[in-house]
Amino acid sequence: MGHSTAVVWDEALTSYDLGPEHPLRPVRLELTIALARELGILDRPGVSILVPTAADDQLLGLVHDRDYIGAVKAAPDELIGRLAARYGLGTPDNPVFARMHEAAALATGGSVDAVRAVWSGAADHAVNIAGGLHHAMPDRASGFCVYDDPAVAIAWLLAQGAERVAYVDIDVHHGDGVQAAFYDDPRVLTVSVHESGRYLFPGTGFAAETGRGEGIGTSVNVPLPPGAGDAALAAAVEHVVAPAVRAFRPQLLFTQLGCDTHRLDPLAHLATTVQGQAAAHAALHALAHEVCDGRWVATGGGGYALVDVVPRAWTAAIAEMSGVPLAPGATPVDWHETVRRLAGRAGPSTLTDEVRPERPELADAVDATVAATRAALPDLF
Repeated sequence: MGHSTAVVWDEALTSYDLGPEHPLRPVRLELTIALARELGILDRPGVSILVPTAADDQLLGLVHDRDYIGAVKAAPDELIGRLAARYGLGTPDNPVFARMHEAAALATGGSVDAVRAVWSGAADHAVNIAGGLHHAMPDRASGFCVYDDPAVAIAWLLAQGAERVAYVDIDVHHGDGVQAAFYDDPRVLTVSVHESGRYLFPGTGFAAETGRGEGIGTSVNVPLPPGAGDAALAAAVEHVVAPAVRAFRPQLLFTQLGCDTHRLDPLAHLATTVQGQAAAHAALHALAHEVCDGRWVATGGGGYALVDVVPRAWTAAIAEMSGVPLAPGATPVDWHETVRRLAGRAGPSTLTDEVRPERPELADAVDATVAATRAALPDLF
């Protein structure tokens, strides 16, 4: 069954560029859109391109401090020394770059535009692959993220009168910035499935982190062990994500689909495949139709195998949102020419990965992680 799906895109989104040696490079966005276009997904009935508008200071201020926004604007010319330490800018993770505020505001505005399209009924689903910058805090940059577009988009939605929003994050890194933004807000359920903070940045996201004040019971974390693969991701979605979202009954499902859980990702240690990630996308799609009349917004996020993983994973996500999942097959010849031009190397030849044996010795650890998460939230499960 097809759905109306808005794909947020403009080449200006590639201006969020932290430098040629930085892991987060905008070529991954260009290759994703090129692959989706070559496969005909962007021409499917009901699929439309939504050109993003930059978030203004008032919109950013729903989450971010005014002084921090000012520092981001001033950073290319004035931010040095003490100010860099104060605001998290000018670091190896978050180097200062030209027109940083404008680039980050555009990515953030794209996620707000996606939420607006779905909340207004203009689209059933919407996706901003340039979004998902989930580590930024109200007063500082963190983890490659200048502004926290998921948090800003959700805050905008609450300002429109939404009473319950669920945020599900399957990035390999804990969605700490979004959790922090709503840690005491009972209107927002945050669920993060990630590699354990014992082994990976940002060092948070444990089962005991369940909320604060009125928000107790609305933060859910599944910290998976290194090496956990597709079966672990599927178990987390089936036994934690789905029942938590069902119990919360959100009016809109907002998901962050970071694909750095993949076995080829250079910055983390989980071992999923694009098939496993696509299965998680399909489960989230079904959940959106089950609990909130199909109102589903997705963003990108992490993903540092820029050629081999990100384009295939997020193209599969766009296809899923359009209502017709990708079938296994070869990647298009014309796309390979684009890969060589933009990345200077060959791209993957197939849309899916070779299946390899999972690690059965991790099954008990995964089961224990899921059990600990559920035990920490007895009123939710």
